[in-house]
Amino acid sequence: MQDLAKTKIIIKSPAKINLHLQVIGKRKDGFHELAMIMQNIDLCDYLEFQINNEGIIKLDSDCNDLSLSSDNLIVKSANLLRKKSNIDFGANIFLKKNIPIGAGLAGGSSNAAATLIGLNKLWDLNIDQKTLCSLASTLGSDIPFFINGGIQLCFGRGEILEKLKLNFEYGVILLKNPNISVSTAETYKKYSNKFCDQYLTNKEMIENIRKNLRDNCLNNLNFENHHLTIKNDLQLIVEKDNESVKQALYLLSKLKNSLSFSMSGSGPTCFAIFKDVETAKKELAENYKLFKDNGYDSWVCTFLEKGITFI
Repeated sequence: MQDLAKTKIIIKSPAKINLHLQVIGKRKDGFHELAMIMQNIDLCDYLEFQINNEGIIKLDSDCNDLSLSSDNLIVKSANLLRKKSNIDFGANIFLKKNIPIGAGLAGGSSNAAATLIGLNKLWDLNIDQKTLCSLASTLGSDIPFFINGGIQLCFGRGEILEKLKLNFEYGVILLKNPNISVSTAETYKKYSNKFCDQYLTNKEMIENIRKNLRDNCLNNLNFENHHLTIKNDLQLIVEKDNESVKQALYLLSKLKNSLSFSMSGSGPTCFAIFKDVETAKKELAENYKLFKDNGYDSWVCTFLEKGITFI
């Protein structure tokens, strides 16, 4: 315990964007059946973990807009792992927040997965990846994706994952109004009320949609062949209700070197894809004032082959 108490673990916890988000329909368990492609990007939070002797989880952060109590996904993840492992250890956790909150970038889900991975190592639990994914799925639908990260097909409510072995050099520009956030639960509810008038019963249809995405995802992600529209069903709801999203998509559509553009997740963050990061940086430099004058924060990112990593 003496040696463990001195150990500090630092983890890089990346955001994600959706390169495909299809809502197949409403399930009887209250969730929605989804078919997605999720991709990690190098906009990252950082988490530091250290054992404490008090047997409790203490969370601190440089972000004043976050609850640090039991409702925080980091604290929930840590307590779930303690309960599962039946251990007496506690942990001091510090979150350096860079991923905006309520942005459709799944920063909270990434932090939750990073906590499971970080404390598994800090507490020397040796829990296998499959079990970590199972624990993650009880905490939230996006969280299992981050256990492996990179780029993956995501089915079911997000917990059925199929790793894709792709290495993209694309650059990405993100736009988000810092004063706007969107409730994921509320967006799915609105989508469901408008488009899902009955529960799914046709398993063959679900499997056909999954197969179609498996078979075509490589072609659909080869943006350089021609401009492709990224499918995001939730954009149908959010773009109509949210002027910030509508304006961001318009601005991104006018960028001369953009290969494709879309909203991520339930928004309001929107993104455009470029052939490489240098092109994205040049485009941002030329348009930074325009974005800022319209109320947007902006970032340049790249696609990541891996997700959560130790530093």
